[in-house]
Amino acid sequence: MCGRFTQKGKDLPGLETVDGDASVEHRPRYNGAPSQDFRVIRRHPATGEYRSDRLIWGLIPHWVKEENGGRRPINARSETIAKLPSFRSAYARRRCIVPVNNFFEWRRSRPPKTPYAIGMKDGSPFGFAGIWESWTHPVTGELIRTFCVLTCPANKLIGEIHDRMPVILPLAAYDRWLSPVEPDPHDLLKPYPPELMRMWAVSAKVNSPRNDTPDILAPADDD
Repeated sequence: MCGRFTQKGKDLPGLETVDGDASVEHRPRYNGAPSQDFRVIRRHPATGEYRSDRLIWGLIPHWVKEENGGRRPINARSETIAKLPSFRSAYARRRCIVPVNNFFEWRRSRPPKTPYAIGMKDGSPFGFAGIWESWTHPVTGELIRTFCVLTCPANKLIGEIHDRMPVILPLAAYDRWLSPVEPDPHDLLKPYPPELMRMWAVSAKVNSPRNDTPDILAPADDD
């Protein structure tokens, strides 16, 4: 799964975006958690522009009637996303990319759980495959946009600590993933090449989202 990530910037190399909410200052998150808002890249259906907007992590399907938004999944399994009612409409029509600098995972095999940061070897930002929804609060009428991250089986690197990982899109797949023409680009939902990635143990400070500073990424040995 994916339950925490770092988002320093709002864009990705090779993908030009327009700021959908230019009046809102971008806030980097070093230990971003569910229920917080993040920059998400979507394609405007009328203009075709790629927009960078703030959406809340934790998907609320548009048909939900509960005042609290009901269950808000932060991840969707790529193996079943085209079939499950909570995800299939968004997967076919409302796909997005979440720009990140790294994400965190915890080794589950033995206590205490050891946190790891995972990113690209060259330190470059990359994009998670995501889906998004617009939900209208049934009482207040407030429009709330949310997203979740797709996951797939772990590659060899991440498989050392966990059996799942987020779907990471290569640059060549960005346009295709955001295109509304293809409802099921399922071949993109696969583990990212492990040889392009790196993983390092970090401090237990990452366990609390309240710790949201750059030093959260320091190797555990430097603590």
